[in-house]
Amino acid sequence: MHLTGPLGSEPGKLNRLSRRGFGAALFTAGYAAAITPVNASAITTDETGLISAEIKYPGFEGYQLPAFIARPDEGATPKKRATIIVVSEVFGVHQYIKDVCRRFAKLGYVAIAPDYFDRAGDPSTMTMEQFKEIFAIVAKANYAQVMGDTDATVAYLKSQPFADVAKLGITGFCWGGGTTWAACARSDAFKAGVAWYGSLRKPAPGFALPPEERPYALDSAATIKAPVLGLYAETDQGIPQADVDATNAALKAAGKKNPAAKSSSITVYPGTEHGFHADYRPSYNEAAAKDGWAKALAFFKTHGVA
Repeated sequence: MHLTGPLGSEPGKLNRLSRRGFGAALFTAGYAAAITPVNASAITTDETGLISAEIKYPGFEGYQLPAFIARPDEGATPKKRATIIVVSEVFGVHQYIKDVCRRFAKLGYVAIAPDYFDRAGDPSTMTMEQFKEIFAIVAKANYAQVMGDTDATVAYLKSQPFADVAKLGITGFCWGGGTTWAACARSDAFKAGVAWYGSLRKPAPGFALPPEERPYALDSAATIKAPVLGLYAETDQGIPQADVDATNAALKAAGKKNPAAKSSSITVYPGTEHGFHADYRPSYNEAAAKDGWAKALAFFKTHGVA
């Protein structure tokens, strides 16, 4: 499965996977229809020592925004913890995204995954054959709404006794990776972001999701407000190496005047495909996923999200 970012995907790649048989049946155990059955390598993090919940709070324009949250269980008097917003793939807040939240919580973070798509539907309940419907849902989550929901999530966290928003980070995968770049370009709320294979430039005509005007990584290097670590795949068929090279060059040039750009860069994992961190999909690459996770944690710690 290849889905490049908030505004792009590659239908040809989707069709190839469908022909290989990964989309013929319903999704399993709450995982998105990108892969059926779920890989044996799929990671499940237990909730021992954690508090997790499905919650709602006022989002953009007052909409009651659902989210999944996980944090250490510290009883009635929790300490304020560094916090990370986790932004999903186009498949929404399914079990993989929830497990990423639990992984952060096990390390002492508060992790929250807003459901940016809830207004239009729930792509996590759809099969591979419904990718057009999935894209229709995702297309309705426009830039204004997604950034508004992100601002609302920050506001919610500010009201909670367990969240230290002075130590706030954001990370996202695919669609969420592009959203991570956009959020760090727009908002000064974040100390750092980690973008996993999100789109770097405006999609060309013909992508499944309609393009809209918003800042992409390549456009916003000079003005980015928080440092971003990009974790990308060498054989990603929707994000060419030329885009990675151009973005790294733009960040390096902007870094002469912009400290956030100076601290930003993209790492490319040789021989990997888009979605190499998604342990429930055939694109999963254990070595790259583990190394990327370690680099993400180190990046957050370096920039005060710890």
